[in-house]
Amino acid sequence: MSNPTAAILIIGDEILSGRTREGNAYYLAGELTKAGIDLKEVRIVADDQDQIVSAIHALSGAYDTLFTSGGIGPTHDDITADAVGAAFGAKVDVREDAKALLAAHYAARGAEFTPARMRMARIPEGATLIDNPVSVAPGFTIGNVHVMAGVPNVFQAMVASVLPTLTGGAPVLSRSLRVPRPESEIAEPLRDLAQTYEDLSFGSYPFVSDGNYGVNLVVRGQDEARLEAAFAALKTAFPEGE
Repeated sequence: MSNPTAAILIIGDEILSGRTREGNAYYLAGELTKAGIDLKEVRIVADDQDQIVSAIHALSGAYDTLFTSGGIGPTHDDITADAVGAAFGAKVDVREDAKALLAAHYAARGAEFTPARMRMARIPEGATLIDNPVSVAPGFTIGNVHVMAGVPNVFQAMVASVLPTLTGGAPVLSRSLRVPRPESEIAEPLRDLAQTYEDLSFGSYPFVSDGNYGVNLVVRGQDEARLEAAFAALKTAFPEGE
């Protein structure tokens, strides 16, 4: 039986302009792999409502679960809640439970609960809140879409809140071998191994170290015994590997 599938939609002009390094997809991929959920697509769009709505329709329809990252903060360009509401035909307004969380958070710090901060309590009708133990401002889930903050430590905390609610499959296991040979020299024997173990995934990832070319060979699969047999064959084929 195949694992459940997922995608992540990264939202933000700052990612596309190169001002901010994107790391949330990398983090999510690792967590989903451990949970037995296959991340199938990563998509990045600008802070543009039409683009966000189009991407939500495409990705939420193609995969079991869609995660979004970014655009739920207090500024004018944080438009993800409105875009998600539009995608689901849901009214977006201040939610009393989200408002109460934020009001208590700022009161405890002696900070003013400004209209800008109130924007973070705007939630599409019918959504459920995602807990945020880092900075309180919640994410939310509607349908199969989990809407999360773009700030990495907040995103990670929200992933931890959501993952236990999802049905996973078999975790994908992996073994890797570092081979000090150029990729062109290992291509044919690697292809033969991949054909022998068609139920597993083989990958070749080149690197350069001190001017010398090499590859990291990775084999992945869900059956541990089968994986170990393939890895043993890989080491036999490339005895110089480590």
